[in-house]
Amino acid sequence: MRGRPHHYVRTVRRLPINRQIRAREVSVIGGEGEQLGTLAIAAALQKAREDDLDLVMVDPNSEPPVCRLLDYGKYRYEQIKKDKKGHKGQKGLLREVRLRPKIEEHDLLSKIRKTRELLAEGNKVKISVRFRGREIVYPELGWQVLKRVAEALKDEAVPSSQPTKDARNIALTLAPLSGKKPQEAKQDAQTENSQGS
Repeated sequence: MRGRPHHYVRTVRRLPINRQIRAREVSVIGGEGEQLGTLAIAAALQKAREDDLDLVMVDPNSEPPVCRLLDYGKYRYEQIKKDKKGHKGQKGLLREVRLRPKIEEHDLLSKIRKTRELLAEGNKVKISVRFRGREIVYPELGWQVLKRVAEALKDEAVPSSQPTKDARNIALTLAPLSGKKPQEAKQDAQTENSQGS
């Protein structure tokens, strides 16, 4: 699961469905939004089965709790999609791109392209180089990688702070240049992507 955007799934609230609902009776809203009134839980579940839908509790605090007949899988998918869209719309976040000191040229160019895209969206980007094992005795390799990235992005970004070093990492935070409109920077990134592929 590493590297997958599974965190979106966790942000969408899970609702009790079908047999998870513990109330004796519930107020039911049909699939088209029509009020079906208060039904015993067994009758509500039967109605859901007949309509080939799920009985989903949407308001547990009402008396009786309010449930809706809907396709829960489709509902979850729409909620996750909406949540992702909300995350994409956020500007000015601090994003991170991780590198290794002995990164291959092609991989480095790919990471630079990704950083350019993140900057084009208006985000600050923390470029971190992580050392493993004996790599730590060659910190100059990490500094060279950071320098190459900063040099490649000098027209789109400026360092927002001095490079930092801790036990196994060195990092540099880049901020997008304020003079360049995010849309222009994004178009530049897309042009470079199409030329690079």
